[in-house]
Amino acid sequence: MSATAVSIDESDAALGRVAAVAAISCWAIGNVMVVKAPIGGLQLAFWRVLLGAVVYTAFVYARGQTLSRAELRDSFLAGAVIGIEIAIFFVALKRTTVATATIIGAFQPLLVFAVASRQFGEKITKGLLAVAGVALAGAALVVFGTSSSGEWSLEGDLLAALATVFFAAYFIVAKMARAKVRALQFQTAAWIASAVVLAPIALVDAGGVEFPSSRAWVWIVALLAVPGSGHFLMNWAHPRVALSLTSMLTLAIPVISTAGGALFLTGQSISAVQVVGMVIVLGALAAVIRRDVAMRTAQSD
Repeated sequence: MSATAVSIDESDAALGRVAAVAAISCWAIGNVMVVKAPIGGLQLAFWRVLLGAVVYTAFVYARGQTLSRAELRDSFLAGAVIGIEIAIFFVALKRTTVATATIIGAFQPLLVFAVASRQFGEKITKGLLAVAGVALAGAALVVFGTSSSGEWSLEGDLLAALATVFFAAYFIVAKMARAKVRALQFQTAAWIASAVVLAPIALVDAGGVEFPSSRAWVWIVALLAVPGSGHFLMNWAHPRVALSLTSMLTLAIPVISTAGGALFLTGQSISAVQVVGMVIVLGALAAVIRRDVAMRTAQSD
């Protein structure tokens, strides 16, 4: 491999890491937005993905591109999975604290690691597992004591746990689909699939077609712009970064979401113990990113 090719590969990988970090930040901010939105979780999820399907489809064709049947077919499973995950998690966020819902979601990397090793040939070392354990412990500190705040809900926690399973599955099937489908086409097809899957559920939930209020639409648009863009960024990053790295980065979500909840949500604050947990998580993730850079550099040499 030439020096030029190596340089391009590492540059592409670096951009992938930046996109993945940006995606995680968008998702974490989005969790706080979901709680603030004046509309139920299931309806919010449906209208968000439906708007995404319309906007992204229009954008694809405005660019003079197309969306083929093959791209729709190859992206459908990932779209269906993330649509269900979004609906379940949005409902969970409405029924328990942001901190609790996101710490449950932090178990996602443990579900992904086994598949990343077998399906994608990624090296999951004992050191990486140890760092994951440290980061998970730090994330647990971030939500220390939330169950006594009066906002905790067992139902919400169970929904968050179910959403975590779907989120892990989404990471895996999305990475597989991105090997065949371009990023913009994949994201467009995924939103279409999500809307198709959630439409009958949303109709039953509302007892018919129930259009959101103008105030709710502001939040729906904002959710497409922020966490919705996070999905595009992560899916763009998938071919450029390891699945083990992107799944580990999700451990930053409880940190960012909890901080955002303390700033913008009534009754959700941050203690000294949580600050310690945040530092631990961010330090562990910094170590994982350095590991990824070092491994790619070693492979290039």
